[in-house]
Amino acid sequence: MFPDFLPAAAQDLTDAESIDFAQKIQRVTVTVPLGSGGRAIATSYIQQGTPTDQPPILLIHGFDSSLMEYRRLLPLLAERREVWAVDLLTFGFTERPENLTFSAAIIKAHLHQFWQDVIGGRSLFLIGASMGGAVAQDFAVTYPDAVEKLVLLDSAGFVGKPLASRFLINPIGKFATNFLSNPKVRDGIGQRAYFAPQKWATPEAYRCGALHVTMPRWSEALISFTQQGGYTIQRDAIGKIQQPALVLWGDRDRILGTANAQKFAKTLPNNTLIWVPQCGHVPHLEQAEFTAAQIQSWLPTPAPQAV
Repeated sequence: MFPDFLPAAAQDLTDAESIDFAQKIQRVTVTVPLGSGGRAIATSYIQQGTPTDQPPILLIHGFDSSLMEYRRLLPLLAERREVWAVDLLTFGFTERPENLTFSAAIIKAHLHQFWQDVIGGRSLFLIGASMGGAVAQDFAVTYPDAVEKLVLLDSAGFVGKPLASRFLINPIGKFATNFLSNPKVRDGIGQRAYFAPQKWATPEAYRCGALHVTMPRWSEALISFTQQGGYTIQRDAIGKIQQPALVLWGDRDRILGTANAQKFAKTLPNNTLIWVPQCGHVPHLEQAEFTAAQIQSWLPTPAPQAV
């Protein structure tokens, strides 16, 4: 059975892989400090794998997406490690409270509170895809003791304007989000995200990618987030990241291109760049086995945690 907080459209999923993943999604209340009080937010996440002697992995999704985009990568990583994925505030199946400004600062505060309260404040191997890469980098700079190593999958950065502006039209408002929720528009973005859309941009991929769109206040939160400038990270902040970083980049990325991969390689103080062959913007979906193998070999070899 699907969790009751998922949209009714979850019943339309057909692949065993996506059905099993969606059925494992959970929610927990995270209270984010705001002003003199706090705001309780029902936060969706998934956890698989068993603890080892190494830090857990935390996966962060991209713009207007959800943890469903890790349905192929997370189970592969969880074969050897403890792995978490969380829906950022504003996105996925996490609650979008009324009377809240969905800014990058509040998104980061919510992520930090989830790390403290749910993961227990343990150091992390942090993985971010696309806009989630900008979130991961910002988190690593702000909370250096929380992040031991960083993995960037076709990450946002080095762009003159927020990644959100590549998908939303002006004026930013209800008309723009109606545009983004249009099935043909979303399918077109999905087609462009893959190097081989004929294989990967399937009807089930569309259903997974659009599942969160019918969540309450999806449009209002996305408008607020975009009006606040989205989530970006500047070159000088990238240069301050001291954690070892693995940059995995699709060699046929048509969303961000490939030049930014070289910029990360030149700017991150301690990094390894690996090209993902015959892959577009989403290596964790299009080349999940290759991506998982590169991550596993780059991270320290885990051993089961003593009981």
